[in-house]
Parts: sequence; C-alpha cells; structure tokens
Amino acid sequence: MTSTTTTVPDDHATKRRALRAVTIAACLPYLGLKIAWLSGSHAGIPEGSVLRDAGTELAVVNGVTVLMDAAVVVLALLLTRPWGRRVPAWLLLLPMWGAVGLLTPIMYGFPVQLLVRALGGSSPAAGSGGGDERPFLDEWVFGVVYTGFIVQGLALGALFVLYARDRWGHLWQGTAGDPAAAAAAGRGQRAAVTVAAVLAVVPGGVHLLWACGWSAGLAPEVARTQGAGFAAVESGYVLYAAATVAGIALLLSGVKRGSRLPLRVPLLLAGVGSAASAAWGGWQLLAMLTALSDDGRGPTAAMAVTYAVQVITGLLVLVAGARFFAARSARTPAAVAGRIAAGSRTGTGSRTGAGTRTAAGTRTAAGGLAP
Repeated sequence: MTSTTTTVPDDHATKRRALRAVTIAACLPYLGLKIAWLSGSHAGIPEGSVLRDAGTELAVVNGVTVLMDAAVVVLALLLTRPWGRRVPAWLLLLPMWGAVGLLTPIMYGFPVQLLVRALGGSSPAAGSGGGDERPFLDEWVFGVVYTGFIVQGLALGALFVLYARDRWGHLWQGTAGDPAAAAAAGRGQRAAVTVAAVLAVVPGGVHLLWACGWSAGLAPEVARTQGAGFAAVESGYVLYAAATVAGIALLLSGVKRGSRLPLRVPLLLAGVGSAASAAWGGWQLLAMLTALSDDGRGPTAAMAVTYAVQVITGLLVLVAGARFFAARSARTPAAVAGRIAAGSRTGTGSRTGAGTRTAAGTRTAAGGLAP
C-alpha cells in the first residue's frame, strides 16, 4: 500500500516572524532604561525625584522588572520556534497568564488616561506627583514605556493566539452547552469558579466606589490623587471583575441549559478578567507592602484585603481552568483524530503514515493526542 505525503507551508510563518520582531523591539526601551538605571544613570529621573535617593531596594526592583520584561522576549521566541512546541504546557501557560494579567490593565488604563487628559480631565501619570510634590519621572518616560507595553501586549497576544490555536485549538471548539463541556466542568471546578465569581464582586464593588470618588479605605496620599485619571484606572478593575463574573456565569448557565454560545467567549472573559485582576492586584499588594508606612502611601486594611481577594479570585479561576482543559483534553482525542484523518483524506495539509501529523505539529498515534 502506497502512502502519500503532502507538505503544506505554514501560511502564518511570515506573520509570526513579524510579530516576534515587533514584540522584541517593543521590549527594548524599557529594558534599556532599567539597565541604564542599574548602571547609575539618571536618564528620565529629574532633579528632586525620590528615585535619586533610593538605594538597594530600588536596584532589586529594577533587577526583577528587567527579568520580567526579558521573559517576554523568551516567550516571543518560544511561541515562534520549533523547540517551543516541546515545552510543557504549564511552563508556557503560567508566564503567559502573568503577562496577560500585567499587560491588560496597562493596555486599557494608559489610553483611557490619555483620553481623559485630551478631554480636559486631570490624569497624573502613574506614580507621579501632583501639585507641589517633587517630580517622580519625566513625562516622556511614561509615554515611551507604556507605549512599549501596549505594543508588547498586542503582538505577544497575537503570537499566543496563533500558537494556541495550532496546539490546543480543539479544546475550546464547540459551544458552552456541548456534552463535552458539561463533562469537563466537574463538580470541583464548578464549585471553585462559583466561589471565584462571588469573591470577584467584592473588589469590583470597592473599586467602583473609589472610581466614583469615595476615599474611604484609601491611603491618604492615594486619596489625594483621586480625579478623572484615577477614576479611569479604577474603572478598569471594575471591568475585569465584571468580565470574570460574566464569563463564569455564561459558562455555568450554558453547561446547564445547553447554550449555543461559543465556548471560547466565556472562557476568554473569565480568563482575561481574572488574570488582570489577580496579577495587577498582586503587584499592587507587593508595592504597598514594600512602601514606607509613614509616607502616606502605606497599605490600609481595605486596600490590602481588596487586592488579596483579587489574587485569590484569579488563582481559583486559573486552577479550575487548568483542570477543565485537562479533563476536556482527555475526552476529545478520538474526535480530534477523526477530524485530522478527514483533513488528510481531503489533502488539507496533514501527513499520513505511521501516525498523523498536522501542519501544526500535533501527532496522534493509536488514538492518543500529544498535549
């Protein structure tokens, strides 16, 4: 019996290379500034800034953030190079979850603050002082750094979508009411995301109050920065909490009622919303806990609890989501193998032989699916 081999080039190869180059280039301004500061430069730090008086603690923070942005470069390579296909799922998804969580609030908050400023509202740059306070950083630093973060988020997100669609795309196909989705959403997962949805309401409500001008629970110096720009940033936290709750509600109700809503919609809402809440909440909590308690910015009980609940909510969704996809993967190899086989018979780019290998590199043998 003669087997035939059809080789189909990756129709997204050029797109992947371009996105990789854009992602890496977008990291360079931030990395350059941080390395310059670690080397003793004061580029972008005006006279009188508290950063000029900072010591070892700031050097440690700068070193950590350099490693974090360098990780984006590694992710861009992982998502576009052949060896990236062999990386265990958890080793990729955990840093991607963190990247989504940290970059999403910047991608939303910075443009909204610019819009507020364009409309005449007050929008002090994050971390900058106002009024007669000593300046923190030159204005251009925020524009350069945050623009770079936004480009990173867009390009890295596009790369991940292409990668994930090829490697795990079958896991979010179908609708929320599919039997496979219902079977994968076990009792433990449903309980975890239900608790997460209830918890998400707490920080969402607190941030809504702060966005509306309430200062109760805020540190004195933080409360002094309340204005249109502050409200714009706080509105983001409200949206992330709402997305988390909406995604969970749509998924659970869809599973029970046989909804025809595409499964990827509630998964995307809950995933991005909870990641943004948890990652940025954790970063804010860390920043507060390392701040001096007598500078007016030290953590209040309300702020600490709010950010801690955000972290807990995100971790619950993360763990439940991981178990959901693992269970769904275990239940779908036969169906996926059938679709791949059908693709090979119609010449859509699969290779037939001892096993079946798609253009994306997924291989099945005796009904097994590589993770």
